[in-house]
Amino acid sequence: MRPIFIAEASSNHGRDLSRALRFVDAAAEAGCTAVKFQLFRIDKLFAPEVLEKSAYHRARRDWELPLSFLRPLAEHCTKAGIAFSCTPFYLEAVAELQPFVAFYKVGSYELLRDDLLTACAATGKSVILSTGMAKMAEIRHAVSVLHNGGCKDVTLLHCVSAYPTPTSQANLSAMAVISRETGCDVGWSDHTRRPAVIERAVHRWGAVAVEFHLDLDGTGAEYAAGHCWLPEEIAPVIARIREAFTADGAGFKEPQPAENADRDWRADPSDGLRPLKQIRGSWEPGA
Repeated sequence: MRPIFIAEASSNHGRDLSRALRFVDAAAEAGCTAVKFQLFRIDKLFAPEVLEKSAYHRARRDWELPLSFLRPLAEHCTKAGIAFSCTPFYLEAVAELQPFVAFYKVGSYELLRDDLLTACAATGKSVILSTGMAKMAEIRHAVSVLHNGGCKDVTLLHCVSAYPTPTSQANLSAMAVISRETGCDVGWSDHTRRPAVIERAVHRWGAVAVEFHLDLDGTGAEYAAGHCWLPEEIAPVIARIREAFTADGAGFKEPQPAENADRDWRADPSDGLRPLKQIRGSWEPGA
């Protein structure tokens, strides 16, 4: 199955609408199927005990996506021919996003939240759920919550919630286990920033979706951590994968157009010489 590609803008938009819109264009130009943002409010994301003690966490208020961005982002996605998605990090965000998103993406850190999963499922929209840090029992439970809540289309993304993730810890073979244990389609959410890992996830482990973090120019808030791709880095990876799928063909053996001219130049079974006897008499050099 050919994978879809989802560009995660995360908090690299800097609360600048013009910059956020450029993420849509960059994702579309790179060959992505969808672009995704995050809708969170720091006061609803971290416990007050943490915010009281940590200026680092309080500073993330500067990363919040304004609600006023949702409509222009969704409309720009439509013009660019790319799907708009967003991750809800608080319960009310599900309803705030519903008019705009093509699907919900739930992050690994929210996998344990039955209320959030149930609210997403109740909308009838597709849900993509990341599974970083989770054990299989937790994943199975989350899937059951989504299904019981009415979600008919659940895709799970295997990922490792380390930013960045060492290649040796990508554990891509877990994708087969997740698929077998849940019956869901499984993809890969990349934090390695390694082309070989993404290509292995698709070609060996059958990832139906690939999500990756994107920055435009290396100035985004999350770029320095080392897990964000630049457009010129990810575009050739997507192109290679797309090109590889064109090589699969129709699934049965027959001469291809590129080799038809050589069919008559096979060895004739009567004497083992080329070309076939039927064209020897009429053949002329340069013909």
